[in-house]
Amino acid sequence: MKLVRFGAIGKEKPGMIDAEGKIRDLSHLVGDIDGSALSPKMLDKISRTRLSSLPVVRGRPRLGSCVATPTNFIAIGLNYSDHAEEIGLPKPAEPVFFQKASNCIAGATDPIIMPKGGEKLDWEVEVGIVIGTRASYVSERSAMDYVAGFCLSDDVTERAFQMERGGTWTKGKSAPSFGPLGPWLVTPEEFANPQRIGLWLDVNGERRQTGSTKTMIFSFKKVIAYVSQFFTLEPGDVIITGTPAGVGIGMKPPMFLKPGDVVTLGGEGLGEQSHEVVAYKR
Repeated sequence: MKLVRFGAIGKEKPGMIDAEGKIRDLSHLVGDIDGSALSPKMLDKISRTRLSSLPVVRGRPRLGSCVATPTNFIAIGLNYSDHAEEIGLPKPAEPVFFQKASNCIAGATDPIIMPKGGEKLDWEVEVGIVIGTRASYVSERSAMDYVAGFCLSDDVTERAFQMERGGTWTKGKSAPSFGPLGPWLVTPEEFANPQRIGLWLDVNGERRQTGSTKTMIFSFKKVIAYVSQFFTLEPGDVIITGTPAGVGIGMKPPMFLKPGDVVTLGGEGLGEQSHEVVAYKR
């Protein structure tokens, strides 16, 4: 299944993509695509619903983030060896993770807002894991049982805030619009092997990143099990899992985004995103 949230910001409704690519309204089944809608029981109920019985959504509505505001929005750093190498950091012995503010999430075509004082705005195409079942101290063997689905993400980053201002990476990762998710949440049965998802990202039509989840240092299973050892993952939580080489800070010389630039990205089976960079306005 491909689940979406459609409509104006703050007024999104739940939906599902049918075989013809049309959005079907799920409002009579669930209130939103959130933790309660992503439980195994509810996903099974949605999957058994006859799509032709659901109202077709007319027009081309905005697609919001594919999951409503999670309790935890986690990002894995340095999870592709080529990315660690390009920015001059050693390959980690254990997963590196940090929090992104949960209210930085955005839709698949929403603008990326350069924050006030920002000067080194960067891109990172990633695959997100969406949790469907409360997870605490889970094993790698059972980790995928806790997954409701996968989604596309851009881990937008202000590198000066991240690397030159002290403290944790969170401060460079959490400004409004820095966490676009979607266009849809794809349930696991849609993938023969999620560790073979191809990824790409362009800036102004020029390819910047090409990669695949097969080259992740730590697999999806490892990431879920590892994070769950330190705190409890709740239904609806999101873990974005790292980016391949090709980010702006790794270029020689470094290249960063500016207002007017357009970032497009995609993942096999996960759809595409497109974002115009805009300046901060008070």
